[in-house]
Amino acid sequence: MRAKQAKYRFVEELLARFDTQKSAIRRRLNDFASIQIDEYFYELVYCLLTPQSSAINAGKAVETLKATDLMSQNVDASSLLRQKNSYIRFHNTKARHLSAAKAQFPEIAAQLSNGLTSVQLRKWLVDNVKGFGWKEASHFLRNVGHRNLAILDRHILRNLKRHNVIHRIPKSLTPRRYLTIETQFATFAADVGISMDELDLLFWSEETGEILK
Repeated sequence: MRAKQAKYRFVEELLARFDTQKSAIRRRLNDFASIQIDEYFYELVYCLLTPQSSAINAGKAVETLKATDLMSQNVDASSLLRQKNSYIRFHNTKARHLSAAKAQFPEIAAQLSNGLTSVQLRKWLVDNVKGFGWKEASHFLRNVGHRNLAILDRHILRNLKRHNVIHRIPKSLTPRRYLTIETQFATFAADVGISMDELDLLFWSEETGEILK
């Protein structure tokens, strides 16, 4: 194990931090695994809102959209996403994505229950859901209980570079580059003995001070 870890940086520090937060991180992952199917829609909404906006604001916006019953009612999502205390960037575009996802959700729910693997589901989501790239699709699937898909946002990439998993942060993530880094991340996780999902939440907690979704 130590030989495999030698190519990375700050492994002992990483393991020590994980040891202090392991229980909370695993509880959070158990929360994802136990989510009820009637919450899937709002997890989808959350993951459509987070790109280029803060996770905290996205969470607040989701609560507002829940309160107005976006799933069942005609809601002017764009005006709600513009609210100062939960402002979402590109709110007009994202409101259109929410509308499309709402209309498509029966099909999305069917795909989630048809026995596809996590990798197959991600590819379907990327190909079929407006506003979803590889990161967003991975994020959504993790939040509804799937495992071992990398959510390669700037926080994760910055930490992967810090630990010498990758040598530079790419300016853009093509599908091929995304999958290459995901493989490197998975190898790193195996080498340090912490799952990729646990590392994701650990890196996020280091960046934000919270174990967010």
